[in-house]
Amino acid sequence: MTGPPPVLAVGAAVIDEWYAVSNLPEPDGGAFASEVTTAFGGVGANVCVALDRLGRDVGLVSRVGDDEYGERAREYLADTGVDASRVSVGDDPSTRSVILSDPDGERAIVTAGESFRRLRLDDADREALAAAETVFLTGYTPDAVSRAVLDTVESAADPPALVFDLSGSVEELVGRGTEPETVRRLLHAADLFVADDVAAAAYFGGPDAAVERVAAAQRARGGSEPSLTGDGWPRAVLTHGADGMTAVAGGEGTEFDAFDVDVIDATGAGDSFTAGLIDRWIAGGDGGASRRERAGVADGVRFAAAVAAINCTSRFAQPGLPTRGEVEAFLAERGF
Repeated sequence: MTGPPPVLAVGAAVIDEWYAVSNLPEPDGGAFASEVTTAFGGVGANVCVALDRLGRDVGLVSRVGDDEYGERAREYLADTGVDASRVSVGDDPSTRSVILSDPDGERAIVTAGESFRRLRLDDADREALAAAETVFLTGYTPDAVSRAVLDTVESAADPPALVFDLSGSVEELVGRGTEPETVRRLLHAADLFVADDVAAAAYFGGPDAAVERVAAAQRARGGSEPSLTGDGWPRAVLTHGADGMTAVAGGEGTEFDAFDVDVIDATGAGDSFTAGLIDRWIAGGDGGASRRERAGVADGVRFAAAVAAINCTSRFAQPGLPTRGEVEAFLAERGF
């Protein structure tokens, strides 16, 4: 490859230790694991692999440890179409996650390991990010890196579109991820801002406040000359799991339903949803469309919701990620 891929993601590539539990335990409670296994995950890697399955040319900026977990993560990436040339190796323990998944597909996640938390961008990383067409950033990215990505994007001669997923609650991110002041900068700078209910409640104070704050940031940035063509830019989506999602565009919120499927495992659903939005809203609609031919709000949300729904019908974060044809067939069966 002569240059960076058009889409670059900054995020973790981890090995998930997956426990199929009888129930998600309450405080001081317990559960029984009927199965224990491992799978590949990490927000950055999940988004990259999802975009790769949809036919996108995508790369990952990350850091793993020089240990068994890091080696397995790099081996897995090598078997995908994701450009992993910007995944560095450090001498600290690889970031990894323990996932508890109950019979209904709901889950709880605990993360350990220092490798991704110690990621820093070098000059080559900055040059690649500045040259990309789209940059994805997760809230779990160390704050120094998030600020460096912002500075790089904002100073680029032809700035890439910026996508930010808040990913976790403010309390969870402090000390290991993007800090509140940097989140505020990203809210005003991102072409697409994504947050789930937990993250939105922690940062904005509640769903109504989240919509109001995001809409105000859009109006402040867009003015009479929106940054992108379409039904109002920048855009944001607040996800509510099985209860659907709220898209905020042009300073207004619109609610959408999630697709009803038999959920096997919801791990990675949010990441696959974000990848679907990047595919349809940011990178161009059908894998070959120009960046000015992006899908409308409703079409983009439905496509992303279909990607997430299909992924939930398989175990783990990535094996169920669909191809573009599978998403289109899923939507056609439902009249879209």
